[in-house]
Amino acid sequence: MRKNRYLCDRFRYHEERKKMRNKIKNIAVMVMLAAMAILPRLCLAQPVQKLSKEWKSGTVVPVEMVKRTGLEQWFVQQPIPDAVFARMQGKSYPVGCTVPRSSLRYLKVLHDDGKGNIRMGEMVCNKLIADDLLSIFKELFRNRYPIESIRLIDDFDAVDERSMRANNSACFCYRTVKGSRKLSAHARGMAVDINTLYNPYYRRSANGRVTVQPSNALKYCDRSASFPYKIERGDLLHKLFVKHGFRWGGAWRTVKDYQHFEK
Repeated sequence: MRKNRYLCDRFRYHEERKKMRNKIKNIAVMVMLAAMAILPRLCLAQPVQKLSKEWKSGTVVPVEMVKRTGLEQWFVQQPIPDAVFARMQGKSYPVGCTVPRSSLRYLKVLHDDGKGNIRMGEMVCNKLIADDLLSIFKELFRNRYPIESIRLIDDFDAVDERSMRANNSACFCYRTVKGSRKLSAHARGMAVDINTLYNPYYRRSANGRVTVQPSNALKYCDRSASFPYKIERGDLLHKLFVKHGFRWGGAWRTVKDYQHFEK
């Protein structure tokens, strides 16, 4: 009798230990699977955070990184950081600039450069249009609308001709309208120029004199021709800017400024 009871207790003991071992194994497997799911995200988060912190326009961003992280962290606005403001001094923000720093915003965006690359872009604009521009650039990126370059004009020493020749897209630059003392909408950060080489400023004066900016873009004044980066009435970029209340320079009567959108 005692022997049978002993054997039963022994059997139950081994069964309990067996169940416990199986339970531990199951927990270990679950922990391992969870780690396998989380680890790639953690590993991915480090380079994303580093790229975001060390943001530099023109930097190529891997497609897979964007897919796995989502778009929100790649499209942000913030007050002008000290490092960015230092770059602007004496260039887009000259001595005597009457636009308060507090009224401007620094944007980080992604763009498809039209050559198969996703690149970082940066722009300074008026805070009144910051949300509009983020929404527009995000939708353009989703649809892979090509924008070759989005860099601060300060990278070109705030020389508009140099920026346009590089087909750069930019916004804020404290300057007057060429040939006048009137401040440009760019001086308030309320105008954006997109794909500037292929969408030039064109004016024919009464005496027949033609002005084209940039000066090497005359062939792109023929809007019936087909070429990359061309902005056309009714295309996605035009629709988005108009939807957000911007006016397009390509619709002006006396001059044509195909690159220009302002509010």
